[in-house]
Amino acid sequence: MKELPNPMFPISQLGVRATFWRAPEPARPAVVHAAIAPTQVAVPQPAPIVPPAVAVAAGSTPGITVSWARHQDDVRAAQRLRHDVFAGEMGARLTTSLAGHDIDLFDDFCEHLLVRDEASGQVIGTYRVLTPAQARRVGSTYSDTEFDLTRLRDLRERMVELGRSCVHRDHRQGGVILALWGALAGFMHRNRLDTMIGCASIPMSHNGVTSGDAAASIWRQLSATHMAPIQYQVQPRLPLPVDRLDGQLVVEPPALIKGYLRLGAKVLGAPAWDPDFNTADLPMLMRIDDLPARYRKHFLGN
Repeated sequence: MKELPNPMFPISQLGVRATFWRAPEPARPAVVHAAIAPTQVAVPQPAPIVPPAVAVAAGSTPGITVSWARHQDDVRAAQRLRHDVFAGEMGARLTTSLAGHDIDLFDDFCEHLLVRDEASGQVIGTYRVLTPAQARRVGSTYSDTEFDLTRLRDLRERMVELGRSCVHRDHRQGGVILALWGALAGFMHRNRLDTMIGCASIPMSHNGVTSGDAAASIWRQLSATHMAPIQYQVQPRLPLPVDRLDGQLVVEPPALIKGYLRLGAKVLGAPAWDPDFNTADLPMLMRIDDLPARYRKHFLGN
């Protein structure tokens, strides 16, 4: 495996940074015109109300249920699954406060979406969702620790971050991830949110290639076909050295990334190197307005 860089940007440097969000406009004197009703302006809610349970969309795999975590036990079940997948399967080096669980500082600020096997009650799929209000509270998103997201400042008030997506190895036939996506689409629609971002990971060992060459090759392919407009493009804080890797391999992206692309997602920039998770992370953005019609009908019914 070719030498990769060492991390040089500790999370403690990020902290709470007001510059992650656009500063509010200074107050201006109100101008009142006779006989004209005041315009009603939609104000983002400080914390969207998450339903206690979400019905599985029609056509989903039978035998599973989708719900939002309501208690710490629910969150712990998701964290155990994450640990099994990220540490057990992918070899991630996790620093955690509870053995056998993947826990970080963002978890307490996130909503946690769970898919359970109805027969066993086991959590077999999960996402975590960081809302705009909670991102303000914690001071950033997880993606801010890997990328300079300055160009996304104007999107933040209606932008959620998706993260820590994983599905149990025995349930990766597609039904679980579709159920998760359906619940996420409903959440976005109900709370008048329109943009999703996140880091989509490419393992260093992917499709039989045990170096960063697979990630460099996937980046080369997607940079030619699925880049976001330049006004939304971002820079990695710890770049994967793609110019020192073989980017000419013919290799398929991971299934999750291919799924995002089918939903209309765009790549925001070159991959970051995450040494703890042993992955190259692609910054991705997906907007509800960009959902293809067939997925919009499937997930939102319109």
